[in-house]
Amino acid sequence: MNTKNIEIVVAPREPHYVGDGFRVHNFIPSGYRLDMERMDPFILLDYNSPFYFPPTDKPRGVSVHPHRGFETVTIAYQGKVAHHDSSGNSGVISEGDVQWMTAASGILHKEYHEEKFSKEGGYFQMAQLWVNLPAKYKMSTPKYQGITNAQINKYQLENNKGVIEVIAGNYKNIEGAASTFSPVNMFNARLEVGGKADFSFPAAYNTALLVVAGEINVNGTQTVAENHFVLFENEGEDFSMEATKKSIVLILSGEPLNEPIAAQGPFVMNTREEIAQAIKDYNLGKFGYLEE
Repeated sequence: MNTKNIEIVVAPREPHYVGDGFRVHNFIPSGYRLDMERMDPFILLDYNSPFYFPPTDKPRGVSVHPHRGFETVTIAYQGKVAHHDSSGNSGVISEGDVQWMTAASGILHKEYHEEKFSKEGGYFQMAQLWVNLPAKYKMSTPKYQGITNAQINKYQLENNKGVIEVIAGNYKNIEGAASTFSPVNMFNARLEVGGKADFSFPAAYNTALLVVAGEINVNGTQTVAENHFVLFENEGEDFSMEATKKSIVLILSGEPLNEPIAAQGPFVMNTREEIAQAIKDYNLGKFGYLEE
C-alpha cells in the first residue's frame, strides 16, 4: 500500500458571519499551508458548523453579490437555503442536496434561509467551497447544477456500515453527479460506528477532508475530531478511515491547475488586469440584474 500520510490537522478557527445567515469557520484560504496555491483548485472552504437560528419573519442570508472566475459549491447538511442568480436560476437546497454554480464570466447571486425554515427556526449546517476554473474557462457562460440527494450516486460499504455519496469525480467506478472543468473528486462519507472506507488519489492531487460530524481514525494512526480539517501530503496515493463515532466526512481531492491566481473579494482570475476588468464590468452592469 502506497500510503498518503497526514500533513496537518487543523482545528476550526473562530467563526465569523457571512451576511447574517451563515456563521462559518474559514479553512481555505487561512494562511500557512492552507492558502489558495497550496489547496488549488479548492480556493475557499467556509464551514457553517451546526448552529441554531431562532424563528424570524425576515429570512437571513446574503444579499445580491457578484462572482467571476470560479464555481461555488454549497453542500447542505441541516437546514434549507434558497438561491437566486442573474441567469434566471433558482431553487432550494435541502438536507443532503448540493448546489454547484459556475460563475465563470460573471453572475449576480443571493442566498437566503428558505422561508419556511426561517419562520420555524432550527439547526443550520452547510459547507461552501469555491472551485477554481482553468484560465480557458474563466470567461465561459455561467451555468447551474442543482443536485438533489436522490440524484447523487452512492457506493454502499460492507455490512451496511455506511455509504459514500459521490458528488463529483469517481469512487470505485461510481461516477459523480456533477460535471467539472478539471479533475475534482468530492464525496460525503456517511459512516456508522466501525464503518471503514479506503480512498486512492494521485499523489500530486491536493487532498483533504473535513469531519462534519462524529470522529474518525485515519490510516489506523490518528484520531480526528468533529469540525477538524485534515490536509494530506502530496506523496503516496492511498488512505483509509474508520468511524469511531457515527460520522459524516467531506472528502476533497483535485488536480492542481498550476496557474497564476489573482483574487480580490468575489473575483478570482489569473492577473491583476483581469481583476480590474471584472470590477469595471460589474460596475457597468455586465453581470446582469438581480432584484434584492
